[in-house]
Amino acid sequence: MSNQLRSNSNLRRRRRLVNWILAAACLLLTTGLQAQAPPENETPDILRRLSDSVEALARRVSPAVVQIVVTGFGSVEEDGATATALIAKQHITGSGVIVDASGYIITNAHVVEAAQRVRVIIPSRTASGSPRSMTRPPAPAIDARIIGFDKDIDLALLKVEAEGLAALPLGNYAALRKGQLVLAFGSPEGLENSVTMGVVSSVARQPDPNRPMVYIQTDAPINPGNSGGPLVDVEGNIVGINTFILTKGGGSEGLGFAIPSSVVKFAYPQLRKYGHVHRSEIGINVQTVTPALAAGLGLAQDHGVIVSDIARGGPADSAGLKIQDVIGAVDGRSVESLAQFGAIMYLREGGEAVKFDVMRGSQRLILEIQVVARRDEVHRVADLDPERNLIAKLGILGVAINKNISEELPGLRLASGVIVAARAAFAATVETGLQSGDIIHALNRTDIISLDGLRQALDKLKTGDSVVMQIERQGRLMYLAVDME
Repeated sequence: MSNQLRSNSNLRRRRRLVNWILAAACLLLTTGLQAQAPPENETPDILRRLSDSVEALARRVSPAVVQIVVTGFGSVEEDGATATALIAKQHITGSGVIVDASGYIITNAHVVEAAQRVRVIIPSRTASGSPRSMTRPPAPAIDARIIGFDKDIDLALLKVEAEGLAALPLGNYAALRKGQLVLAFGSPEGLENSVTMGVVSSVARQPDPNRPMVYIQTDAPINPGNSGGPLVDVEGNIVGINTFILTKGGGSEGLGFAIPSSVVKFAYPQLRKYGHVHRSEIGINVQTVTPALAAGLGLAQDHGVIVSDIARGGPADSAGLKIQDVIGAVDGRSVESLAQFGAIMYLREGGEAVKFDVMRGSQRLILEIQVVARRDEVHRVADLDPERNLIAKLGILGVAINKNISEELPGLRLASGVIVAARAAFAATVETGLQSGDIIHALNRTDIISLDGLRQALDKLKTGDSVVMQIERQGRLMYLAVDME
């Protein structure tokens, strides 16, 4: 046999051997897969456990999620465009979550903004998650009062007169991680007590670089009506409050945003006690360091924030901070931009000491600066005295507008009246609907120009009398009917 024939014969034998090995491997693999695959009518155990866990979580969380129905006045659309001159009565639906069994509910400020009446629908503990709940009559809507709100962080606190309600705890935002499983609860498009599931797309997203607010981004479907509802983790803890979506079509496109639970933890006790959130400050203005700015000023680094101004006698000035200092870190957290600095400082409370890592030329300094509470407009124009400023029958602390105060508060519709500086938590309050910052201009047909005048007008009322206050709220005049009982 020639060498060529022997070579061809060996090649054919090798090919037959390889084909036999491949066939045997395929047979073994197919047999193994058939042995492992469950019957067609049998669900893999891991999927069943996942389904059962999600169902149990939804059943546990749902009783604490409420639907909010708001009645008020607003502009309506005419011929596809917003007609600002056309005002009509509106009914707005949103969501909320009970955070205290005695009836305290967190929602978004934009849900209850300009509300004349707020009602909530609290689901039954037994009906939640049960198919049979469809046959039961819907839960009644009960009146709620606005305890406080803050437009900057878009949070509001409501109170209903009820006890023993289901409530959810606030979770640890610092432990939240990208990719973590979360569920969004609420009433999308008015569909009461719905739930959707997704993951955390980002733990810290800042849609507006000019604002310090940071949000949780999630792909859990969120739609209009979900605002104010909770975003919860697999333990049933509130990790965020669903707030807004980015969408071109009006519905969910997987870009939902929630206010972190850390912001809620900061705001909730203040809203409950004062009706508003106290801001804090250290008395500086800062700008983001850019490469051009660093080159022009000869800075040692081209990132961080630079101090552009300092308030004389303020906390930063007293601590030794100087103009042109570059802040590289706050309490050990690196600062790369103005937005990041604002987010770090936003939730600081008055009296808290903060450590700043500062570069001054080529010198590195560690400065400790005391944060102080920033006085809002009302507190800047008057010092409140609980006895002198108390309007007991309305349960508020009031400040009468005089010439000096009207100059400090430009934009007032009327240069007289009584400003609602704060709710009086220690007074026997009634349900008035008044909010911090409201200005009382008249009570029934009596103009109000002083605290004593307001007290006297209230003292003249008899049980059962109709009471209507003309108030100014956020630059708009409106009437507020009050049940004085």
